[in-house]
Amino acid sequence: MNIASGMGIAATVTWVVVVGLLVFIVAQAARDRKVKGGGSILAIGFSIAIVLSLISAGLIFINPQERGVVISAFNSQGIRQTALRPGLHWIIPFAETVVSYPISHQTYTMSIAHFEGAIEGDDSIEARTADGQKVLVDASVIFSVDPEKVVDVHINWQDRYINDLVRAVSRGVIRDAVSQYGVQDVYSLKRQDLINDVRGVLEQKFSSNGLILQDFVLRNISFSDEYAASVEQKQIAEQQAQQAQFVVQQKKQEAEQARQTAQGLADAAVIKAEGEAQARVIEADAEAKALTTIAAALRTNPDLLTYQYITKLAPNVEAMFLPNDSPFLFPLPETTP
Repeated sequence: MNIASGMGIAATVTWVVVVGLLVFIVAQAARDRKVKGGGSILAIGFSIAIVLSLISAGLIFINPQERGVVISAFNSQGIRQTALRPGLHWIIPFAETVVSYPISHQTYTMSIAHFEGAIEGDDSIEARTADGQKVLVDASVIFSVDPEKVVDVHINWQDRYINDLVRAVSRGVIRDAVSQYGVQDVYSLKRQDLINDVRGVLEQKFSSNGLILQDFVLRNISFSDEYAASVEQKQIAEQQAQQAQFVVQQKKQEAEQARQTAQGLADAAVIKAEGEAQARVIEADAEAKALTTIAAALRTNPDLLTYQYITKLAPNVEAMFLPNDSPFLFPLPETTP
């Protein structure tokens, strides 16, 4: 409670007391019972009530989030050119009145949802795109009254600035902006450009009428059922094409993997064959060198072949070896007793 409100309550209470006292004095006089000093008490009460009423009518308290426009009977234009700022002020009682305007942020929403907008029901903005498609736009306009232009707002709009200015201008600007874009641009490619266009025009129009645009929010864009169905079908086709492309890519990867596996196996077989061939060459070279060595040894020592023959016999063979010109083999003599 501020001082101005307190003075108003005090004046009201005083008037109630004075009226009650008057009724009491009149009732007592009707019974031939005069109240001693009643007239003086009543006069004092009236005086106090009048003074308090004058004070309460002249004191005005402006809240921090408000500005006060003073309507004055003593001003040639009927209004003070400067609005009252927050705090306690004095005006001419009963000759001036104050109209308060909020300067805090206000939001005006136009929505297709029944209980989301400022007006109950479908309050979306119907617009046509450059290619003739119908769209429904949901939007919110966040604004405030310019503290330095409150008097102008009162003169031009009074309390109609929300419906006659914010609502009407916003809907018209949104329709004009949508008509500059194709339907695909509106919902995807140039959505941000559309928002910037609307914001720029609203800032200019609001400023020239004493308002400040704080922000413009493009909440949603809806399309006709026919266009929405075509968009859905297009998206499905694009998804199917992407899926087919993915399958083709997957098949290519599988084929490449199989090719690389086959190439690896082939390379391994070649390496193995080359190794085996090289091993055979080495083995053949070794055998050839061995035969050459043996032939050279036999040429210098013919008995070496007989020696090799004897060493190749099994250890348990018991036989007597005779010269090669003897046609007979005789058993070895018993060596055990």
